[in-house]
Amino acid sequence: MSVNTELRAFYASRQEQIPAEIRAVMRRAAEELAESGQADRALTVGDQAPPFTLPSATGRTVGLGELLAEGPVVLTFYRGAWCPYCNIALRSLQQHHDEIAARGARLVAVSPQIPDESLTFAEKNELAYDVLSDLGCDTAKQYGLAFDLPEDLAAVYEGFGIDLHRSQAGHARTLPIPATHVIDREGTVRWAFVDSDYTTRAEPADILAALDALA
Repeated sequence: MSVNTELRAFYASRQEQIPAEIRAVMRRAAEELAESGQADRALTVGDQAPPFTLPSATGRTVGLGELLAEGPVVLTFYRGAWCPYCNIALRSLQQHHDEIAARGARLVAVSPQIPDESLTFAEKNELAYDVLSDLGCDTAKQYGLAFDLPEDLAAVYEGFGIDLHRSQAGHARTLPIPATHVIDREGTVRWAFVDSDYTTRAEPADILAALDALA
């Protein structure tokens, strides 16, 4: 099953559990973000990937430069462990981690969560790749992905029991548009998936094909 098939099935089941008025808030926010055109302005193929140095879930510091010294990088931005769509996507990437590594590439995931939140998720799902903390979405901003939640959607998330203020160290309204970039050893983006619809994600098969194209 492709990851987007799984995501669509989850979305359909999830909608039945959400009251109509809350679905309307979520739909309006999604439409506004799509209409803003931000996804079209994000980092894309041919751009140079901005460098970063971020803390990992295990307390290490990981920089893009050191990763690229070893080979290509698959860099994926996600919203957080509270997002079930992100969890599905990250678990799918884990299932393809060995195939990515076999192509000489490093897989790295980035979210605005504090390291403790990332560590809990990484341990629970036995992730073999680095999960980095981008507090305040400073790196996501450089990649053109950071945006602020509208107040009514932030209130909806709070009503769901999602404490972004705590999990994001006070940056409760800023999230990244989910995105995945394949970056070659020279730091050039060679493939990119950016979609303001957080229920849609990069297919691992497409990531593998992009890595194969580098060879």
